[in-house]
Amino acid sequence: MQTVLGAGGPIADELVNELHRNHTKDIRLVSRKPSKVNDTDELMAADLTDADATSRAVAGSDIAYLTVGLPLDSELWERQFPVMMRNVIDACAEHGTKLVFFDNTYMYPGTPTPQTESTAFAPGGRKGRVRGQIATMLLEAMRAGRVEALIGRAPEFYGPGRTKSYTNSLVFDRIKAGKRPFVPVDAQAKRSLIWTPDASRALALLGNTPDAYGQTWHLPIDPDRQSYAQLIKTADEATGRKIGYTVLPMLAFGLGRRFVKPLDEMYELLVRYRDDNIFDSSKFAARFPEFQVTSYREGVERILAD
Repeated sequence: MQTVLGAGGPIADELVNELHRNHTKDIRLVSRKPSKVNDTDELMAADLTDADATSRAVAGSDIAYLTVGLPLDSELWERQFPVMMRNVIDACAEHGTKLVFFDNTYMYPGTPTPQTESTAFAPGGRKGRVRGQIATMLLEAMRAGRVEALIGRAPEFYGPGRTKSYTNSLVFDRIKAGKRPFVPVDAQAKRSLIWTPDASRALALLGNTPDAYGQTWHLPIDPDRQSYAQLIKTADEATGRKIGYTVLPMLAFGLGRRFVKPLDEMYELLVRYRDDNIFDSSKFAARFPEFQVTSYREGVERILAD
């Protein structure tokens, strides 16, 4: 049995598809209101902030994947994410279940220095501190031998369907709607973006690779990093029309955050858009050379054709 804790989002749904295609048909989906991805999926409703419910959700699982996402709300993150991580670690330790944690990069410093699996945490805001806290909780449990686990860490998403990210909402969703895209802070800075189906495929592969445990892995991206200006030029070519864009400077976000809560929640992350963002996934590429990464051109064309 392989169990997805936090089922229902685009990462989790594609993870379930990949597990079903290539690894196992014995899959349990856990969330507050789970729904089937495949006919054979087992459903279990559970609140991961409840320790007993989490234990029941994990029981009988060989591998559990923690893919829970929460709305961008710092107070909610501070209140719920540490409790969830503690409950999941305890449940996996209790039942002898391996744990695969899907993580992000909010705890990394927002500098142009390349980010590797050994990059020290230096969060620049509340959400980054929470992500650093829960990753550290798991790393300490791994070092103490309480749980056999791995961390799969991803940079910002872009992707098809229900993918939620600033890149999708500000750039590609607006292009698809015939609107002028917005670029946060700098159109020329290089971006490290992960194609969401690639993230899910890689997570399933890591979870089913015994020697991947006990480590942190940067999930695979196209190493030919593109700026927003380059990505929009690719959209020009894919659509056959000239697409202009508007750069939103830090000042605009600084003014807007006073009145619009989503902008306030985004503000701490903007430093990441000021300079090149170099997320290094070469460790994964070296270990899994057969893994086919989606190029940025292919990704942009698929989003716009979706």
